[in-house]
Amino acid sequence: MDGAILAARDGDIVTVTLNRPERLNALDRSMWQGLGDNLRALSADDTLRCIVLRGAGGKAFAAGADIAEFAAERADARQAKGYGELIHATMQAVAQCQHPTVALIEGACVGGGLEIAAMCDMRICGTSSRFGVPVNRLGLTMGYGELAGLLALTGRAVALEILLEGRVFGADEAFRKGLVNRVVPDADVEKESYALARRIADGAPLVARWHKQFIERLTPRADIPPADWDEGFACFDTEDYREGVRAFLAKTKPEFRGR
Repeated sequence: MDGAILAARDGDIVTVTLNRPERLNALDRSMWQGLGDNLRALSADDTLRCIVLRGAGGKAFAAGADIAEFAAERADARQAKGYGELIHATMQAVAQCQHPTVALIEGACVGGGLEIAAMCDMRICGTSSRFGVPVNRLGLTMGYGELAGLLALTGRAVALEILLEGRVFGADEAFRKGLVNRVVPDADVEKESYALARRIADGAPLVARWHKQFIERLTPRADIPPADWDEGFACFDTEDYREGVRAFLAKTKPEFRGR
């Protein structure tokens, strides 16, 4: 098992940890793959009743994707499409897990971190947690698969606000926007998250799985044609994307030109 993704079992509850605290748990290719592999394997284990997802180190659930690898892994639309398919598969592994999932959020939960949390069934955060999807500063779009999770939580107006403004905001605002179920004192996030997981695990497991299935069936999904799906990667062929990544790594303000 990849050391950047850890899975630890305590009875009928499993904790899956994004374990790259020195980078605020920023996700690289191996982590996306490892997270998906773990969630698919855990979903197939009928002896489980709940999964808790968290980030290591206490400072971040996940600070998004690892921008440092973009030049090698997402250099253009063709390459980004393959990477995007990996991310989408991992997001679906979280969303379609047969067991209830709880996101235990400490610190930063932005970009890809927020996308993962949005795919979980419930989210608990601390008062100092921070949220946002500032991809507009990178010249990037959020893919259709990930956008569906955000839209399901917030609705059209708030999803557009988050993406168009690209602002990072606090826990109380995240609660008002519907991104988290509960905000608790920072010192209580772990205790409250596992208390929630325990209440879920003490319920009838088949009922929990059926309720997830029923709600999924009642949730409308757009049928995106393949050509439209591919358009989600067009940003990787733009000059603005290259400028955004350059500026991020150089810690300067990007100068976007709309091309």
